[in-house]
Amino acid sequence: MSAIRMQNDLVRSLNGMEGKPYPFYKTIKGGYQFQDYQLWFDHIQGDPFAAPSKVRVRIPIVAAGFPDDTYHTDIRSIGLCDFLTRVFCQSIKRHNIKREGSGKSGIIEMDRPGQEVLKRSSMAIKDECIEARFLVGLPGYGRRIAGKAAASLFSDIIPRIIHDSLYFQRVPKDILYLQIETVEDAEFIRNNLADNNLIAFVADGAVLPRASGIDARPLASEHLVPFESCQSLKVELVLPNHGRITGMGIPRGVSLIVGGGYHGKSTLLHALEHGIYNHIPGDGREFVVTNTDAVKIRAEDGRSIQNLNIDSFISNLPFDQETASFSTTNASGSTSQAANILEALEVGAKTFLLDEDTLATNFMIRDQRMRALISRDKEPITPFIEHVRGLYEKKGISTVLVMGGSGDYFYVADVVIGMIEYRPHDLTLPSRQIVKEYPVANDHNVKLPSEIHRNPIPNILSASRGKKPIYIRPEGDSLLRFGEHEVHVGAVEQLIHPGQLRAIGYAIHYSGRYMDGHRSIKEICRLVLADIGKKGLDCLTEPEIRGDMAEFRSYELAATLNRFRALQVQQKSRMNG
Repeated sequence: MSAIRMQNDLVRSLNGMEGKPYPFYKTIKGGYQFQDYQLWFDHIQGDPFAAPSKVRVRIPIVAAGFPDDTYHTDIRSIGLCDFLTRVFCQSIKRHNIKREGSGKSGIIEMDRPGQEVLKRSSMAIKDECIEARFLVGLPGYGRRIAGKAAASLFSDIIPRIIHDSLYFQRVPKDILYLQIETVEDAEFIRNNLADNNLIAFVADGAVLPRASGIDARPLASEHLVPFESCQSLKVELVLPNHGRITGMGIPRGVSLIVGGGYHGKSTLLHALEHGIYNHIPGDGREFVVTNTDAVKIRAEDGRSIQNLNIDSFISNLPFDQETASFSTTNASGSTSQAANILEALEVGAKTFLLDEDTLATNFMIRDQRMRALISRDKEPITPFIEHVRGLYEKKGISTVLVMGGSGDYFYVADVVIGMIEYRPHDLTLPSRQIVKEYPVANDHNVKLPSEIHRNPIPNILSASRGKKPIYIRPEGDSLLRFGEHEVHVGAVEQLIHPGQLRAIGYAIHYSGRYMDGHRSIKEICRLVLADIGKKGLDCLTEPEIRGDMAEFRSYELAATLNRFRALQVQQKSRMNG
């Protein structure tokens, strides 16, 4: 590692570069000591139009002045770093008003958070220091250095951004502690769901609707109806910071969410699927909490499936097509939904979240009239309604299902929640009375999914592209470019930030060290996440230092891997149930 230079050396060098060819910027790479922090250039861009340079600041936490109670636990540390990221982004907007030069000259960027509080590589507490990572477009006019503008950036603008956002005395302490205590309380709820026989909790007063389908901020409307639990499902909890709260507990088992159109069914499920994450104060869903093993399932026409045993759901296909080791490059709605369920089970999912609006109808149910017309031996699909109780009773897999078009699921439900004008009502007893009056013929003696172990064949998925040994680029949170591969993950609905998809891309590249042909997808995911737990997200890209990655679950890692059309796996399964 090169010797640390001083702030004055940096400013003097930048001023002296005025008008020189842009590649001269390479000479400033390395570390510089400012007043009480270090600033590092980890990567210098090649020209003003290239991706901005990577810059890192390290401040001893003693110098930054943050009390021990803001970071002494993992969850408080995550809350603090997320808060500092948001303040840093606001400070950039406030101070970096005027920019000079071509292309990306003068731009300052940090990976911007959404509504969720995630562990990110943009801000971390490491070695008793706060480390902030961001991008800076080094100023230039064409291929010439704008040295004076660069000197102003690093002697004036960036120090002001740092001092306004990374020092305890300068940040709003009431908002800081509110965020830390909010995420700590949400995590407390999540850790205590199982003890209360729950899979999710929705606090009274929660604001579930979002501003729009592309804006995750809370809806602001005079007609907004805050959430309020029905009495029979109301649960009271005592949180470490916010004290006593009440809300609706969704128990383990099979829960239906029913009601008319536009009454809030899907809005409730959408909040539950994002309840696997903690949220910032003011989001409205701060205490909408779901267990971490809940996976949203949907149909996904056209996806690829590789060597998967789907015969518990689909069998006896025409022309003796194989379903015990099924592969396709263009799955139907029902086949893709079966695969999504089985692949989630393969990694360890304990709760399924489903919404009829995004499901394959023929996979979910066959009514009596259709059964009479098309006999069972002519129908390859065993509908989900015949599995859902066995999945819970024999495998402990809970299901929450939005269903507004068919009452046949009343027969298999433990709880029926009716959404009427955005308020939940317990309709379990009326639904059971309806079942008595209109009995449904259901055969629940079906073969449950086997325990699946599929081992990826090594050296199939390469991240190289042209001259680049590693080319990994997310486009939003729905498309991953990985070497020569394009992976579409728009149907993986619990991916909520491009930084997660970027980290998953690097995790798949990193997982090559564990893909030996003998380890299963589940085991590979476990090993990768264990390494991240010990070493942080940085282990995925070493020696490169990145500030644009965010934490993810094994379910989204496996889901992305399974959507590589080039993936090849060997299947080892053991019947169970």
